[in-house]
Amino acid sequence: MDGSVLLLLVVVGIAVYFLPFMIAAGRGVNTGSVFVINLFLGWTFIGWVVALAMSMGNRRTP
Repeated sequence: MDGSVLLLLVVVGIAVYFLPFMIAAGRGVNTGSVFVINLFLGWTFIGWVVALAMSMGNRRTP
């Protein structure tokens, strides 16, 4: 496998892993909690789904 293809796969994998955090940051929803859960429990499917559900929660009102 070419080095550039491997690097692309790693970058895409990291982006998918941290997708709940990126959604939460874009929506302005509870980013700290979503990041911690995603970082430590995202490797389990259940932890990743919980982080994704948290990122889709209600937006904070300014």
